[in-house]
Amino acid sequence: MTEPLTRSVGSRQRIEDLERPALDDRSYRIITLPNQLEVLLIHDAETDKASAALDVNVGSFSDAKDMPGIAHAVEHLLFMGTEKYPKENAYNQYLTSHSGHSNAYTASTSTNYYFELAASSSSPADKKTSQSNTTQEQLPVLKEESPLWGALDRFGQFFISPLFLEDTLDRELKAVDSENKKNLQSDTWRLHQLNKALSNPNHPYCHFSTGSYKTLHDDPIARGVKIRDEFINFHAKHYSANRMKLVILGRESLDTLEEWAEEIFSQVPNKDLSRRRWDDVSVYTDNELLTQTFARPVFQSRSLDLSFLYRDEEEFYESHPARYLSHLIGHEGPGSILAYIKAKGWANGLAAGGTSLCPGSGLFNISVKLTEDGLEHYKEVTKIIFQYIAMVRAQPPQKWVVDEQIRMSEVDFRFRQKMPPSRTTSALAAVMQKPYDRKMLLSGPAVIRKFDAERLSQAMAYLRPDNFRLNIVSQDFPGGWDQKEQWYGTEFKSDKIPEEFLVEIREAFENPTRPAELHFPHKNEFIPNRLEVEKKKVETPLKTPKLIRHDEGVRTWYKKDDQFWVPKANVNIIFRTPMIYLTARTVVMSALYRDLVNDALVEYAYDADISGLIYEFNSYMSGLALSVEGYNDKLHVLLEKVLLSIRDLEVREDRVKIVHERMTRQFYNVDFGQPFHQVGNYSRWLKNEKGLLTEQLMKELEDITALDIRNFYPQILAQCHIEVLAHGNLRKEEALQITNLVENTMKPKRLPPSQWPIRRSLILPPGSNFIYERQLKDPANVNHCIEYMLYLGTTADRSLRAKILMIAQMTDEPAFNQLRTIEQLGYVVFSGSSITDTWAGYRILIQSEKDCRYLEGRIEHFLTTFEKILDEMSEEDFEGHKKAVINKRLEKLKNLTEEGNRFWNHIFSDAYDFLSHDEDAKHLTPLTKQDVQTCFSHYISPSSPHRAKLSVHLIAQAKPKEPTPEEKKAQAITQFTTILTAENITADLPTLQSRIDAIPNTPDTMASIVTAISAHLTEDLKLGKETVDKVLDEAKAALGLADVGKVASPEVLKNGDVEKAVKESDGTTPVLIEDVHAWKAGLQMSTGVRPVRDLGEFVEGAAKL
Repeated sequence: MTEPLTRSVGSRQRIEDLERPALDDRSYRIITLPNQLEVLLIHDAETDKASAALDVNVGSFSDAKDMPGIAHAVEHLLFMGTEKYPKENAYNQYLTSHSGHSNAYTASTSTNYYFELAASSSSPADKKTSQSNTTQEQLPVLKEESPLWGALDRFGQFFISPLFLEDTLDRELKAVDSENKKNLQSDTWRLHQLNKALSNPNHPYCHFSTGSYKTLHDDPIARGVKIRDEFINFHAKHYSANRMKLVILGRESLDTLEEWAEEIFSQVPNKDLSRRRWDDVSVYTDNELLTQTFARPVFQSRSLDLSFLYRDEEEFYESHPARYLSHLIGHEGPGSILAYIKAKGWANGLAAGGTSLCPGSGLFNISVKLTEDGLEHYKEVTKIIFQYIAMVRAQPPQKWVVDEQIRMSEVDFRFRQKMPPSRTTSALAAVMQKPYDRKMLLSGPAVIRKFDAERLSQAMAYLRPDNFRLNIVSQDFPGGWDQKEQWYGTEFKSDKIPEEFLVEIREAFENPTRPAELHFPHKNEFIPNRLEVEKKKVETPLKTPKLIRHDEGVRTWYKKDDQFWVPKANVNIIFRTPMIYLTARTVVMSALYRDLVNDALVEYAYDADISGLIYEFNSYMSGLALSVEGYNDKLHVLLEKVLLSIRDLEVREDRVKIVHERMTRQFYNVDFGQPFHQVGNYSRWLKNEKGLLTEQLMKELEDITALDIRNFYPQILAQCHIEVLAHGNLRKEEALQITNLVENTMKPKRLPPSQWPIRRSLILPPGSNFIYERQLKDPANVNHCIEYMLYLGTTADRSLRAKILMIAQMTDEPAFNQLRTIEQLGYVVFSGSSITDTWAGYRILIQSEKDCRYLEGRIEHFLTTFEKILDEMSEEDFEGHKKAVINKRLEKLKNLTEEGNRFWNHIFSDAYDFLSHDEDAKHLTPLTKQDVQTCFSHYISPSSPHRAKLSVHLIAQAKPKEPTPEEKKAQAITQFTTILTAENITADLPTLQSRIDAIPNTPDTMASIVTAISAHLTEDLKLGKETVDKVLDEAKAALGLADVGKVASPEVLKNGDVEKAVKESDGTTPVLIEDVHAWKAGLQMSTGVRPVRDLGEFVEGAAKL
C-alpha cells in the first residue's frame, strides 16, 4: 500500500521569516537535518516547475597537485549510476520524461548540482478539462506520483551511494577531455588560466581546474595509481553532509518537502569536515606583484588588465565595500576614467570589480578594452587609472554615493521577480555556503544595508602602486613572446615592471594635480522615485496585447501588466524598412551607424543602466529596432534622448575610425569562435535567399568612410513604418504618448506595405540530400562540427509543428545517450526542433574530433535505430512524452520581461502568433503514435525517398594526437565494456583482454581489434547474429571505424541543377554543394510570413478573441 504524504517530523529549529521581495508569494523554511545538512525549502503554490539543487563545499581548489581536474571529474562521475539506481542514464531519462533537465558545475570551492522538472504528473491541458475546483494543495497526493519525489530520490543517491562504475570511468574522463578541448582555443579560458598560472604556486588559485584525459588517466596510471580508487577517495574525503547545502522548490507544502528532505538526504554520510580556508597563503607574493605580462590571444583583441591583491569580503555583506570601488572606477559617465580615455580615442570599454576567490583570498580587477592608439599609450592609460584611484582615496568615503547604491539595491530587491526554478535553487544553494545571516539569504547578496566608512577606507587602501600586476593582451604587441602556458599553450612573456615605469606610476598616484576631467560622478537623476503600481486583479491574465493604434504609418500594441505588478515597463519599436538589407554594403553601413549611435550614448545612458533602465538599438533584415526596458518612472526620458541620438547622430571621423576598426576585429573573430557557434551562420545563410556571410560583409567594410555613413543613415529614417509595443506598468494614454513621441521625433514618410520586407525561406525539395562543406580558419582547432537539418514543411502547419516537437522530445535523451555517452563522438551533442520564419524542421548538431562525413553516417545510423525504438514504444511511454511536451509549451511565464519578449518576438516575426504555445498544446493533444510514426518515416528516416536533408560540415585544419597501439587497445576494452553494459550483456573481460593483448602493434591495430571483438561476441559470449551486429556496429562507431555508407563519397552538384540532382540521388545519395548561388537559384521560395489572423481582431473593442 502506498504511503500518504503525511507524517509528523520531530521538532527542530525552523527559520521561516526570511527577508523577501515585496511580491514574493513563496513560503520559505530553513532546517538542518540530523546529519548537519542544511536545507532551504521553498513552497510555491503557483509554480508549474519543481527543482532542487545541492552545493558541496569542495571544488578545484581541493584538487590534488598531481591530479588536476579531479573535482570536476567527480562531478561528471556522480551521474553514472548509484546503488539504488544503477542504470547510468536513469536520472536523465526520468527528468526527460517529466519535461525536465539537469546540469552541474565545478567552481573553485563549490560543486553545484541541480535539476528542474514538471511540478505535476498531469499537464496544464489535463487540468483545464477537470471540472473540480479543488486546489493542488487539497488533492490527496501520493509521493510515488509526484515527479519531484522521484527526482529527489534519484538525485539524493549521488551523495549517498554513487557507484563510480569502472566501465564508465574512461568514457566520462573522455567527456571531461572533450570539454577541455572545446575550450582550448577560447581566449576566455586561455587568459584566465594564464593569470592563474602566474599566481603564487603555493595557492590553489594556480590550479588547472578542468582536467584532461592526460591529467586524470594517463599520468596517474603511469605512476601506478588506480584511478577509480582516487575518485572514490576524493568523494569520501570531501563529500560530507555538513559541507552540503540543499534547496528544494516545489508545489508541495513545507511540511511535505521537509519530510522528503529528511527521508532521502538524512542518509548522506556526515564526516564533520570543517570549512576550508586559505588565510595563511596569499594569491600574490612579492614574486608575483609588480610584474607585467604580455599575452597573445587567439582572437584579435586588445586589453589592459590591472589585478590588485585584495581581501575576502564574504563577512562584509552589509556594506559590500568592493561595490563602492567598482561603482566609481567602473563608472562610464562624465568624470570617469572611461569617459576621459574614450575621449582621447584610447578605449572602448572598462570594467572593474572585486572577487572573493575563496575564504581568505580576494582580488580586485580593472580591465580596459583598448583601441589601437590605446595600446600604444597603455602606460598613459595605466597612469590615468592610478590618478583616478588617488583622487578617490584623497577624499573620505562619500556617503551620498553609498546612499544612491543603497537606494537602488533596495528598490531592485523589493521588486525582484521570479526566475526559473533551477536558477533559483542553484543560486541559493551556492549562497548558503556563505556566512550570511540566514534571514538574509535572499537579500544579503543584493542589498547594501549601511555606509561603513572604515570598511570602505580599508578597501581603498588595497589599490596602490605597490600591490598590483599588469597584463597586456594583443596579437601583435610587443612581440617576442618567449613562453607558453602549460595547459592551453598561450604565448606570453612576463617580467618585472621596469623601475622607470613604476616611478611614473607612483608620481601619477602621488601628485595632487590631476586632469580636471577626472572627478566623482554627478548625482544620478535616473534613480526611480515613482514606484506605484496600478493593480487591477483579473481572473485570467490576457495572453495577447491589444492594437490601440492602427493606421497607415503606425501600429501600437499595448498591454497593461495584469499579473506581475512591478513598476516596470518594456517599450519596443521597429522602424520597418527594406533599406538595410538591400546589399551587403547597406548591411555594414547600417551596423556601423548602429554602433556609432550606441558609442555616442555611453556616457548618458550609464546612469540609467545602473538604475535599472536599459536600452538596446540594433539593425536587422526588417529594419532598425529600439527597446527601452526597466522602471517606468524615467523611461520616457531615456527613450527621448535615444531617439534624438538616432535622428541627429554626429558622425565624427575619430569615432568612425575606432568603431570601424572594432567591427573589423569582430568580423575576423567570428571565424575563430567555437565551431558549434559558427555553424549556425552557415545554416541560416543556406536556408535564406538573401543570407550573408561575415566574409562578404568584411569586404564591404574595408572602404566605407564617415561620409558614406553620414549620407546613408538619413535615408533609412526618411521612409519607414513604425510599430510599437508598450507593455507593463503603463496606462493606455502613456502608450499613445510614447507612440506620438516616436512619430514626432523621427517624422518618417509613410512606407507602403507593398515595400515592407518579407520573411521567406528556401524550400528543400522532397528527396534532396545536400552537404555543404567549409574549412575552418583557425589552424589550431581540432574540432569539426556538423549541423544535420531536415526540412519538414512550413511553420504555419500547426499539426506538423506538433509532430516535430514530439519527435524532438522523444529523441532528446536517446540521441545524447547514443551519440555522446555510448559512441563518444564529442562533448557538444544537441538534437531538437528547428522552427524559424517559414522553416519547420529537425536538426542534430555535433562538435567532434571525428570528421563530419563520419558524424553524418552516425547520425543517420541513430535515426534508423530510433525508428525501430519508436515502433516498439509503448502507448504509455508515448503519452508520457506527449505530456512532457505539453507541459513545456504551457509553462508559466515567470516575469514581465519574459512576457514582453514573447509578445515582441511574435510582433517582430510578422506572424502575430501570440497564442502559438496554446495552439501547439491543442494540436499535440490528439496526436497518436501512428501519426508520429508516419511523420518520422516520411520526413526523417534515412530510408525515406521523400525526406529533404541539408547538412553543414565545418572541417578542422588540425588533427588530434594519434593514440599509440596500446592506448587504442585500452580504449577499445573500455568502450566495448560500456556498450555491453548499455545492452545488458555480461562481459567476460579476462577472455576479451587476452584476445586484445594478442594483437600485434601494427598500423592495422584497430582493424584487428574489431576482428577480436567480433570473435569474442560470437565464440566466447555466443550471442545471436542480430545482437552481434548491433554491438559490433556500436563498437566500430566508438572506435571511429563504422561504415558511413554513401556519405563517404558524395556526388557533386553540377550547374546548380537541383531538380536533376534530386531525381538521380533519390534521397539516398548525398550531393555536395560547391556553388551556393547556383544551388539557391535552383530552389523554390516559401510563401512569406503572414499574420495568423486578421489584425483587426486585435483592435481594442473588436469582438472578443
